Amino acid sequence: QRVKLSTELSRRATGRTLYILDEPTTGLSFEDVAALPRVLQRLVDAGNTVVVIEHHLDVIKNADYIIDLGPGAGDRGGYIVATGTPEKIAQEKSSTTGQYLARVLYKDREYALTS
Repeated sequence: QRVKLSTELSRRATGRTLYILDEPTTGLSFEDVAALPRVLQRLVDAGNTVVVIEHHLDVIKNADYIIDLGPGAGDRGGYIVATGTPEKIAQEKSSTTGQYLARVLYKDREYALTS
């Protein structure tokens, strides 16, 4: 997947490409996971659309818009629980993702989901 992504980044930009990445952090080192949002942002800055299916909160927190599916996995999921910016999802009491995302977004300060 990394080779494909680097090949795409080296192509001539058309600004009309839709990229759909399914869990792109799988198998990546911590350093590569940290670099991934910058790489994805380059694609967006070139006018492309990037859709990412991901569970890694350090990637999710960089999204422009989130569609949180759940409330559980498998038969207990598949419904839209929350939509919006990472900050909005972090405030959604019904979103398990939001509860964990709040910890990542606001790890340097006290944050309560009840606010």
